[in-house]
Amino acid sequence: MVTVLVVDDTPSQLELISSYLRDSGYTVIIARDAKDGMNKALSEQPDAIITDVVMPGMSGFEFCRTLKRNLATQKLPIIICSSKDKDIDRIWGMRQGADVYLTKPFSRQELLRALTSVVG
Repeated sequence: MVTVLVVDDTPSQLELISSYLRDSGYTVIIARDAKDGMNKALSEQPDAIITDVVMPGMSGFEFCRTLKRNLATQKLPIIICSSKDKDIDRIWGMRQGADVYLTKPFSRQELLRALTSVVG
């Protein structure tokens, strides 16, 4: 069973992504900000991480960079799901270590396709 950590500070987005994943057979761990996400990434060792960009405290870009610099989490695939849809945002996200950059709104199929592309 594939476990996915979902990090988003918006309850409705967190619920939407989580329900898409659970309905498709994934185990879901949720975090409401990047600090909590970092703790859960270290303690739970998920198979992949889906994160928002705009969050209080630490942005998804910083979160991504922090994960990639940590030996325990550097190989985790990361999908950024963000409303920031400019080319520069996508390029910056990929430079921070994201494997996939998905813009909101996205469909269930787009999310699952992105996840399948990083976890097989």
